[in-house]
Amino acid sequence: MKLFNPEDCLILIVDDVQLNMQFMAEILDQGGYEITCASSGKTALERVQAIRPDLILLDLMMPEMDGLEVCEKLKSNPDFAELPIIFVTVSKNEEHLVKAFEMGAVDYITKPFNAQELLARVKTHLELKHSRQKLKNMLQEQEKIIKQLEELANTDSLTGLYNRRYFFYLAEQEINRAKRYQSPLSIIIIDIDKFKNINDNFGHNVGDEVLKITTKTIMSYLRNTDYCGRFGGEEFVILLPNTDQTGAKTTAERIRQELAKMKMIAGGNSVSITASFGVASYSSDNDEIDTIIQQADKALYIAKRQGRNQVIAIGHD
Repeated sequence: MKLFNPEDCLILIVDDVQLNMQFMAEILDQGGYEITCASSGKTALERVQAIRPDLILLDLMMPEMDGLEVCEKLKSNPDFAELPIIFVTVSKNEEHLVKAFEMGAVDYITKPFNAQELLARVKTHLELKHSRQKLKNMLQEQEKIIKQLEELANTDSLTGLYNRRYFFYLAEQEINRAKRYQSPLSIIIIDIDKFKNINDNFGHNVGDEVLKITTKTIMSYLRNTDYCGRFGGEEFVILLPNTDQTGAKTTAERIRQELAKMKMIAGGNSVSITASFGVASYSSDNDEIDTIIQQADKALYIAKRQGRNQVIAIGHD
């Protein structure tokens, strides 16, 4: 963010006396500021909406709508809550000044005032506004970087799925919830069939595309409440909260059928994608995430041994 520059700042002067507006405008113009004016509270509110000034010099005592009412209306709008307002007043009534600060004013100048005081107070509050915005931008950028780092730490770079470590963290939370509410929960383990052959015959770039296609297909059949992680080279694990084994088998079979329809063309050759699926579910005698995953892995092994490209479930239905 560049340094504070008066030429980049637009100041709105609000005063019902034309001579006062002209006097302040001349001083601020000499200071390098952009100036616009409004002769009433109503006009000031309309002008703020239209031009969004960087600071307002607001006369306290005006007919119809005084400065306090204008300030209150502006500060009640989230878009202008942080807009610096400096009251300009002939009044030295403490009650008025206290009220002005309560409404959100940042400063006040009493009439008659000199040019140096006006310029100094305006410059101070514009620099503060500039610094606050700079800090806000830095914090937003920092939050963005932290979020990116968290995503890098928790996800697989190729597929964007959760990595093994973070998947287990989420799975522990879900298994605890299942125990607490005695709700169903299921795990599906997916392994792409003969993936090594794909890498060996067509290259790792094609293998990576197969992984991405598989990921996209899996995610298209999952709900927002489901989780999917990549556990190894060609192995994926799905956690389905509030899903019994029958529901998990149905989801697995839909994904299997969709993958089996897909073909990739690599080097003029057609590459088929099939996968084997192992399913296991939470039960009173199978209530730890590690053991559920172990059961699903056994089911996956059976699916592979029986010819691949199929769904096998172990445990309670």
